[in-house]
Amino acid sequence: MLLRLLFVLLIALNIAVGAWLLLGQPYARGGSPSDPGVAQLRLLSELPTPAQTVSPAVAPPVVAAAAPRNPSYSCLALGPFATPQDLRNARQALAAQATRMRSRQEQTSQTSGWWVYLPAAGSRAQALEMARQLAAHDIGDYFVVNSGDQPNTISLGLFRDPANARKRRDEVAAAGFPARMSERSENVPEYWLDLVVADGGNFDWRSHVRANGIGSHSTICF
Repeated sequence: MLLRLLFVLLIALNIAVGAWLLLGQPYARGGSPSDPGVAQLRLLSELPTPAQTVSPAVAPPVVAAAAPRNPSYSCLALGPFATPQDLRNARQALAAQATRMRSRQEQTSQTSGWWVYLPAAGSRAQALEMARQLAAHDIGDYFVVNSGDQPNTISLGLFRDPANARKRRDEVAAAGFPARMSERSENVPEYWLDLVVADGGNFDWRSHVRANGIGSHSTICF
């Protein structure tokens, strides 16, 4: 009897354990193990791997274009040109290089020669007497001035070369006459070309202008 009772108890115990294992485990049934509204706890190893963050493309900085440099302007005067035609030729040759141009004419005093003479006598008769004395000393090539601003003056010659004028003066003076020498001048026209050019320090006008004796200098802009 005792063995039979133990066998029945053992069977009952097995049935109870089996029922507890089947009905008593909370995870055996469907549903969430946590209370409603409470976030489910998860292990770090169970979390999904976050997607790799891609940095947005950084556009290269925009470099502002440098503002164009304002050109500097210079004003030059070219000349003097001997004739109006020389001036016109230069103006045509430089038309493409200059911003503005203008032509102008000026009057200038120019040496025309050196005059050797005897100062004016007090009267016409005295001037003629002086001329006869020159002839007596074998001095020729003279004449008595009859009119103008120096009447009764005895002209001994007009010379282009000052050395020749000095030689004539000294010869007459050596004969005992008060010979003198003076420079003669006359007003003559000069022709100029004024230019306004960009970056005048590098402006090569000489490669375009063929006239001789032409120079340049700075002038007032116009």
